[in-house]
Amino acid sequence: MIANALLMTLAIFLAYVFWLMDQLKFMAPYKAVLFDAYGTPILLSAAVLFLNIFGACLLLQRKFLLKDTGRKLSHIDRQFRFRQIEMPLPDGEEAHDHAA
Repeated sequence: MIANALLMTLAIFLAYVFWLMDQLKFMAPYKAVLFDAYGTPILLSAAVLFLNIFGACLLLQRKFLLKDTGRKLSHIDRQFRFRQIEMPLPDGEEAHDHAA
């Protein structure tokens, strides 16, 4: 879920950066002066914006993609409790009966 939120955050953030670069084309001749004077605040505000977008994406995914997960998986939990279903073994391991 975090990877999906990060991917969505990157897409939104890059779309915003490209839109912003298009809107600020007239300031291109002054980019060296602007980055020297305001580079740290620009990077700090970009990092805060990225974290806010990431938090919003994570919240939306948890809200809409994990809806009623507990209710949907409660029947599996009951089956495990009453041993009606067995846990699958990891790949490469076999069940051995050690009857003595």
